[in-house]
Amino acid sequence: MSESTGKQQNTAAFYGQAVASFSVAMAATAIGIFKLNADAWVRAFLAIAVLYLVTSTFTLAKVIRDRQEPANRTYNPFEKL
Repeated sequence: MSESTGKQQNTAAFYGQAVASFSVAMAATAIGIFKLNADAWVRAFLAIAVLYLVTSTFTLAKVIRDRQEPANRTYNPFEKL
């Protein structure tokens, strides 16, 4: 078995599906909060909670990704991302 040392790239279809899925989920949540039969302060609280959850999720994903990268990797500013 051979282990590849190169950076694994996602396909364009996978990236598109991820963006579409995130967009649909955020839009559905926003519409649900907007149409909720509650006071404005309740809807605002839920909207802020959803935004906090999304930003926390992105931060957690970045921390996990950074921990999985090799510790001895050197920085190369000309490397293709």
